[in-house]
Amino acid sequence: MSTAPYRRNPAIPVGALRAEDCRLDDLLAILDDTTDLADYPTASAVEQGVLRYDGATVRAALAAGRSAEVEAELARAWAAGPGIVVLTGAFEAAVIDRVSTAYDAIIKQEKETGGPKGDHFGEPGANDRIWNALEKLAVRDPEAFVAYYSNALVALGARAWLGPGYQVTAQANVVRPGGKAQTVHRDYHLGFMDSAQAARYPAHVHALSAVLTLQGAVAHVDMPVEAGPTLYLPHSQKYSHGYLAYWQPDFQDYFIANHIQLPLTKGDLVWFNPALMHAAGTNVSADIQRMANLLQVSSAFGRAMESVNRERVVNAIYPALLTAINDGMPLDLGDHVVAASAEGYAFPSNLDRDQPVGGMAPPSQADLAQTALAERWTSDVLAERLAHQAWTKLSH
Repeated sequence: MSTAPYRRNPAIPVGALRAEDCRLDDLLAILDDTTDLADYPTASAVEQGVLRYDGATVRAALAAGRSAEVEAELARAWAAGPGIVVLTGAFEAAVIDRVSTAYDAIIKQEKETGGPKGDHFGEPGANDRIWNALEKLAVRDPEAFVAYYSNALVALGARAWLGPGYQVTAQANVVRPGGKAQTVHRDYHLGFMDSAQAARYPAHVHALSAVLTLQGAVAHVDMPVEAGPTLYLPHSQKYSHGYLAYWQPDFQDYFIANHIQLPLTKGDLVWFNPALMHAAGTNVSADIQRMANLLQVSSAFGRAMESVNRERVVNAIYPALLTAINDGMPLDLGDHVVAASAEGYAFPSNLDRDQPVGGMAPPSQADLAQTALAERWTSDVLAERLAHQAWTKLSH
């Protein structure tokens, strides 16, 4: 057996990240990186630091058997390059128009039914958003769904970043003239937590979060700059403290003053690393209804090995846990029991029923159990609340 000392892989960050260690100068040093077209042989241009790919050229490369090569190139762009690529002409206009018609009908139907509307980073009610647009499109117009998601460039991006077995979700978003910009942010997973919550996760999880999802947007209308297409900071995904930094005023001010913004044409597809600092822009146009289909593709690996009915587990152990708390067990030890038994994460959920109104995420099952302990709910009350919460997470 070798006696050589163990050497930690220096590429894997360890320890804790602290908000007070966020320094704008550290981000600026990373933003000095440039995007060299020569490093990306399939790309057609670099515009404001962003790689543009011609959809027809990429399809030809795939037809020529260069899929693995192109996938590696895209992954390099998202990890070590600008963090964002635009594939022009990715969708045929007729396919986009049919799906847009279905989305308009869904929006009309949902407005008629009413209910609260929340949005993660924008002003609630300013946008028309279709949560779970993927399933709703499949039910309303299966043929349109097939035409839309048979797109080879959608599959290419998902494979390149996540490999096989990925899961696609989609949220259609319409921003009317006058719709305000979002605040700068990163995306799911840690991007849906505030700075204090994100800081509880160790550094290596911050690095991991960005490789668990890929973010995309399909332009359903022409989007000149005045329509407010998304604002970006190319290369910002490489900043280690980014999930903590984007909350801070100096980072937000820098983003507002220095972001880039690319016009898009109907049918263009944007793919970007979820750790890229970005925000939807303000629609200052007079008459453009900015519609985009926001794609969030998730890794196959973010799942446990066994299926566990955690609602059943919590209901089973709660009387014993409550008795232990009443007999003097400290609440922090009770929290350990909750962590081992309850679902500690708010997602996935049905965001029509379980909307993030007043925050970026609805309460988790563990949040509900902890509240029950703190407020000494009876078992029947907790069981009723858990059942209702489970219902809110079910798809229609």
